[in-house]
Amino acid sequence: MSAVKNAEILINITARETRAALVEGGVLQELFLERASRLGIAGNVYKGRVSRVLPGMQAAFIDVGLERTAFLHASDIARPAHHEQAAEGFVGPDTENIRSLVSEGEEILVQVLKDPIGTKGARLTTFISLPSRFLVYMPKGGGIGVSSRIEDEAERQRLREAVSQFAEPEQGGGYIVRTVAEGVGVEALRADMLFLRRLWEVVRSKGAQLPAGRLVHEDLPLPARLLRDLLRHGVERVSVDSAAAHGQMLEFANTFMPDQADRITLFSQPRPIFDLHNIEEEVERALDRKVPLKSGGYLMIDQTEALTTIDVNTGAYVGHRTQEETIFRTNLEAAVAIARQLRLRNLGGIIIVDFIDMEESDHRQQVLQALEKALAADYAKTHVSSVSPLGLVEMTRKRTRESLEHLLCEPCPTCTGRGFVKSVETVCHEIFRELLRQSRQFDCKQLMVLAHQDVTESLLDEESASLGELEVLIGRPIRLQSEAQYAVDQYDVVLM
Repeated sequence: MSAVKNAEILINITARETRAALVEGGVLQELFLERASRLGIAGNVYKGRVSRVLPGMQAAFIDVGLERTAFLHASDIARPAHHEQAAEGFVGPDTENIRSLVSEGEEILVQVLKDPIGTKGARLTTFISLPSRFLVYMPKGGGIGVSSRIEDEAERQRLREAVSQFAEPEQGGGYIVRTVAEGVGVEALRADMLFLRRLWEVVRSKGAQLPAGRLVHEDLPLPARLLRDLLRHGVERVSVDSAAAHGQMLEFANTFMPDQADRITLFSQPRPIFDLHNIEEEVERALDRKVPLKSGGYLMIDQTEALTTIDVNTGAYVGHRTQEETIFRTNLEAAVAIARQLRLRNLGGIIIVDFIDMEESDHRQQVLQALEKALAADYAKTHVSSVSPLGLVEMTRKRTRESLEHLLCEPCPTCTGRGFVKSVETVCHEIFRELLRQSRQFDCKQLMVLAHQDVTESLLDEESASLGELEVLIGRPIRLQSEAQYAVDQYDVVLM
């Protein structure tokens, strides 16, 4: 991972909502949101009860006291001897029949891997992991792993040996050294190990005492999580606009990272902190389908339940002598913009990028390398395939929380999330068919059509001849009435 440069974290706190922005080089890269009405639960540990086992899916549904039952796959269930088999990479267990692992009514300790997203319940695991500033402790894991983002091999070996020095094999469990541990001293690592062991004893004891369906351990609130996970070399300042939160963050920092406490500042200017740094405008733009590029090209981003598609277009960009060179330059710029938009919008799952077709294989390879390099700064795990001859790139990005669009928006009540509604002409023809159907089924003196103003105007203008022919055909007059509250594709036919 490339080093973060000129970065700062801006935190805006109101009574019911906490928002945080990660800004790098003056540009918004990520937005974090936590609301009192829907707090994130990823990382929380619960005492659950198995409510249903599904051998066909190799999964079980677990009641942990949430609105929807949570989902536990067989591959996320720890075996008693797993810590003896695990190696440095923490390889998961072989899949076996789910009924041999859990049974209905059984009580188990589980941790939330993914928040509930859309209609899906939370994703669970029994491989509990407890993070601290520099380490992640896995009580049911084994071995010592080092974050792959630490690239220096000598530093990786130093960290591995430092953790091994204080590990106690008889207690079991494994550790992962986090990226932020790069360059830290041995005593800081040892302090983290002692803290995590004590924390696990508390969690295990509490889990044994509580009934099923109860919260056992809750992850830190958003401001403290940001300090733990994001405050590293390169983050020059953390500004928060709440005096109470500032005090809590200082207390947390003085306890767990005293050398970083001086970076936490209280923002007290009259102008809102997000307005001062143009964050509000960036968030609004992040909800648009169209993303303009500096060259004049643009991206079109469409998010669906199955996948996200990103289309690259040259737009008004004609800046190079040949068409191939223009396309190549546009795709290079788009690759960097796409990486930023994935982080900012928190898009996950399957992502298809439709770059503009490039004839030269060398250009396709360079665009792919530019995309991978830009994605290196992403904290979420990504996997990118090669560029096809059609310019398509298939990639995945780990999704642990809802996208920005799903957090801030809801489906349009008119189009119900489809993004389009029936045209006025289509509705007019539907009305004609309904009038004919009603006149043949029921006896009445006249028929009245209640519809949107645009529809009634079209019936009286472009479709007036057709309306007159229909009146002659059914032998009854047709009245029209505009309804201000109706959507364009909404209408009623009333018999009179």
